[in-house]
Amino acid sequence: MSFEIPAPTGSATQRYDELVDAARSLVAGESDLIANASNLSALVFHSLPQLNWVGFYLFDGEELVVGPFQGKPACVRIPLDRGVCGAAARSGVTQRVDDVHAVPDHIARDAASRSELVVPLIKNGDLIGVFDLDSPVPARFDDADQAGLERIAGILLDSQR
Repeated sequence: MSFEIPAPTGSATQRYDELVDAARSLVAGESDLIANASNLSALVFHSLPQLNWVGFYLFDGEELVVGPFQGKPACVRIPLDRGVCGAAARSGVTQRVDDVHAVPDHIARDAASRSELVVPLIKNGDLIGVFDLDSPVPARFDDADQAGLERIAGILLDSQR
């Protein structure tokens, strides 16, 4: 199967509409969480500018464990009481951080990271994990990014039976 990553065009909303369509076609007919998370992390990493890490941490019942990702090697386990990923998992609310150096318990995967967006993955009230993006650019993520990436996280959750 050959897959073309959409070239960015139009407004941020239009770009995310195209990315969401691409994400839907990537997961169509597949329910395996690891397979879909792998393809979605690659799609987002190669479609959006100014990212240095895109991936998933999956909840094992006690903590977040690194899943499919694109970028430099990552810490394997994140307790729910630490970092931006832990905060998203604990609260069930997307975390958007303009400057990760201002977060006292930030867990650095890449020293170049300056901003982060983490979307909690919750299905039927259960924590599945988090969708995590880092950027070397301060304040890289805005409302349009958050809304678009939350939609992509929803596509992953919807693909699970």
